Amino acid sequence: MLTMPDHFTDQLAPVPALMSVADATTKLRVGALVWDNDYKHPVVLAKELATMDLLSDGRLELGIGAGWMITDYEQSGIPYERAGLRIDRMIEGIDVMKGCFAQGAFSYAGKHYTITNYDGLPKPSQAPCPPILIGGGGKRVLTYAAQVADIIGINATMSAGAVGPEAISTMTAEAVDGKVDIVRDTAGDRFNHVEMNIRAFLVNITDDAAGAISRLAAGMGVEESMVAETPFALMGPPSKLIEDLIARRERWGFSYVIVGGEDVEKFAPVVAALSGK
Repeated sequence: MLTMPDHFTDQLAPVPALMSVADATTKLRVGALVWDNDYKHPVVLAKELATMDLLSDGRLELGIGAGWMITDYEQSGIPYERAGLRIDRMIEGIDVMKGCFAQGAFSYAGKHYTITNYDGLPKPSQAPCPPILIGGGGKRVLTYAAQVADIIGINATMSAGAVGPEAISTMTAEAVDGKVDIVRDTAGDRFNHVEMNIRAFLVNITDDAAGAISRLAAGMGVEESMVAETPFALMGPPSKLIEDLIARRERWGFSYVIVGGEDVEKFAPVVAALSGK
């Protein structure tokens, strides 16, 4: 699986970039982590994603979010409205996209979107729609994700609109316990049929695990135990990372872990060792 963000920073636009990747491969799945619902009307995004899924023979993953990075909004002039409103709009946007992917024409009357007798074409290869990934750090998004998503991503709480002390304080192992509990309690029996996802942002594949943890903790201004225990970090040699990932799967259910492109080569032995386990 190859993912990329959807921001207005120095990055390629995800739709053409991911389609290029899919066209150059035959098995690799692709998707954004995640598309921001505010950046495109859901009818437009649905058409683009259905086209990608069709042209890639069903290898698209639909990651969608309500938007959080305040600089994207400020620089582009898109209104950065309160979180509850952005979440409302995301929920409606997902409803609209599902309608676009379904067979036949549909109409929709919401507070944010009105669709009239529209038949979204083309239809995606994956029916009724590509797997939906919803990531969140707060109770409302995690509760909604537990009800409708195929893949649930556990994130830091990004209510500040930027990565800083507030977000870091919600990345502890104990904070993740609480986030996963929300998903488990809401999903009920459905929890056994969803995939739990996390993006490991703090990765250092090294024989000096203790040193790496100590240096990172000092740089972040947190206790070493926080870095050692958080599932957002992977620090140490491949043998330790394998043990950590298995332990995190047992504790939190994480079977879908993402690392950055700069870590892929060094992370390959970990993937090979865990394949099929």
